[in-house]
Amino acid sequence: MSATPAPTRAEAAALDAADGLASFRDRFLLDDGGPIYLDGHSLGRLPRATIERIGRTVVDEWGRGLVRSWGSEWIDLPRTVGDRLAATVLGARSGEVLVADSTSVNLYKLARAALDADPSGRRVIVTDRANFPTDRYILEGLGEVRFVDDDPDASAIASATSAGDVALVSLSLVAYRSGALLDLTGITAIARAAGAMTLWDLSHAAGAVPIDLEGAGVDLAVGCTYKYLNAGPGAPAFLYVRQDQQGRLVQPIRGWFGAAAQFAMGPVYEPADGIDRFAVGTPPVLGLVAVDEGVGVIAEAGIEALRRKSLALTDLVITLADQHLAPLGFDVGTPRAHHQRGSHVALRHPQAWRLCRALIEDLGVVPDFREPDVIRFGLTAVNTRFVDAWDAVDRLRRAADERAFERFPVERTRVT
Repeated sequence: MSATPAPTRAEAAALDAADGLASFRDRFLLDDGGPIYLDGHSLGRLPRATIERIGRTVVDEWGRGLVRSWGSEWIDLPRTVGDRLAATVLGARSGEVLVADSTSVNLYKLARAALDADPSGRRVIVTDRANFPTDRYILEGLGEVRFVDDDPDASAIASATSAGDVALVSLSLVAYRSGALLDLTGITAIARAAGAMTLWDLSHAAGAVPIDLEGAGVDLAVGCTYKYLNAGPGAPAFLYVRQDQQGRLVQPIRGWFGAAAQFAMGPVYEPADGIDRFAVGTPPVLGLVAVDEGVGVIAEAGIEALRRKSLALTDLVITLADQHLAPLGFDVGTPRAHHQRGSHVALRHPQAWRLCRALIEDLGVVPDFREPDVIRFGLTAVNTRFVDAWDAVDRLRRAADERAFERFPVERTRVT
């Protein structure tokens, strides 16, 4: 537990006054007088530029251009938006990122391709028990999964791959429940030394923490765009395939957008060159332009500046939790070291579900809940204020201290 005195609300307000990113808050559609929104790690806020861009796409490109817009505006969006994402968020090269499909579909495509390409026919996959459910489900359907403990470090991966029978190591860079940030470079190097490929899920990392896929030597990666990249509900995901892996991997879903001569529509499938071979079906144009605008805001703010503010915000929540929430039965489930932390804080409590409902329904704070006992505060640096973080912790303290949660049922709703 931290011995640092808890900052006052006035001190939090002073941090906002000195915040070099404060003006970016105005780039988003905000509900004046609405709740404190701390769920941007699940669904990011709507950028104002996206409203205008989608309107222009609908009216001018779809409404007036009709099918002609495929040739003039739309056909290359998966790759051009992927290149922008590569350069500004992922630390990748042009031609290595494609925006397409969902994270789940992309994970399947790349995991299956990696296993099929293993020269010795190995099928063992290493992942951790706390990995996102979809990831675990898909991996278990593809091969023998060897689980390591939650939020593994490089030594855990070294142990799991030491027998030389592992084909693929697949982990989330930032753990969805705890917010732990894993060692991208160290784990990737260990997997490579064991003869295994790496497949990273960047869903809770992209737009929140600096990522250098090229520098780390990562083989494959996937991630969603509707969290810290603010691309909207169900926006298309992205996949990354390092350039030297593209020619040797076989795309398992043979869609026409991944074909070399797409409009020849011939009887035999021949994959396109490069990253385009990992496409499947018709690109979702409205989603793609939303990704483009969301990435543009993050690029302008700068990932290093966003990271500095994110760490300051999460530091504030952790310090306040130590001082005001720990005596009420709370425990911080997120690593305290900066190099081991993403951009959300996991607050554990036996009554977490009902406390979360009290915050949302009575106290004007929107976090989220994850089983079995975690309230997640997502600190989205591009539009969250320090006073928002301070007030959210204070209202959570009141909910616990005054037992305001007791009127809420223990039964879960479908969406938590």
